Amino acid sequence: MNAHDAAGGPHLVQSPKKSGQRSQSCILSLPFMEFHPIHGVNVRLDHSGTQATRVESFANGVCFSKQPLKPGEIFLIEIDDKELGWCGHLRVGLTARDPRGLAEVPEYSIPDLTALGDSWVFAITRNHNKIIEDAGDAGNNNYSNKPKTFFTDSHLYIDNVRIPRDKLVGRSRPGRYSHILDDLYKTNALPPTARRSRIGVLYVPKGRDLADMHIIINGEDMGASAKGIPATRPLYAVVDVFAATKCVRIVQVEYGFASLQTLCRKAIQKHIVHRMAIDWLELPEALKHYCKYE
Repeated sequence: MNAHDAAGGPHLVQSPKKSGQRSQSCILSLPFMEFHPIHGVNVRLDHSGTQATRVESFANGVCFSKQPLKPGEIFLIEIDDKELGWCGHLRVGLTARDPRGLAEVPEYSIPDLTALGDSWVFAITRNHNKIIEDAGDAGNNNYSNKPKTFFTDSHLYIDNVRIPRDKLVGRSRPGRYSHILDDLYKTNALPPTARRSRIGVLYVPKGRDLADMHIIINGEDMGASAKGIPATRPLYAVVDVFAATKCVRIVQVEYGFASLQTLCRKAIQKHIVHRMAIDWLELPEALKHYCKYE
């Protein structure tokens, strides 16, 4: 470990490869995520720079990450509010264009920003976001990204990138005794365009100076939305607060050691088979809500 690593600077960690295992990479000590102060004319950021609201019309809602992303670093947002009467939803992606170099922020991410080149943006829809991989490509991933139970695996794996799953999944808030959404909780499946849905974008290195862009929706990898992206230039996240999507906020992802809260939740979840059983435990109400991701 060099002095920069010891000081907590951002870096990739490559764990040693053991017999029968492949190498894993994870990111530690990353900076606080914010939106870039340069954005569409209809966007208003909150004082923290982590919430973006489109205040007029349905367009001019293009936002960027304040800093370029690092390989395997996810830019994760949650849909905070929606607006009825518009067709279309959130759009996310990457751009190699520094926002400070834009003469003006394009009205639309698709097609205006993408037409400039060096930008890759994906429109989020209610039902059709999964990228169909070739049979050969699908066999390269030894890990299953599909959640197995309500309490999912601790990490999402994409090639050698390992992302803590704890913050990736968005969940609705049913009433205390509501059983209607039990199946939704078990599968961790909110509709991608719903309030509280969480959507992230990242890039995964692929060979020399190339990368693939991946979209993550509620903890599930949608596949490589764009392949062979040149990774020699800094890549910024793009979030277009478009049409029916009114407001989004950034969700900070912890890549380092798990917090005490997270460790407590994992210990409780290990012995719980149904989310409603948490209500019967003699625990503070705040901790119960936290254990149910509410």
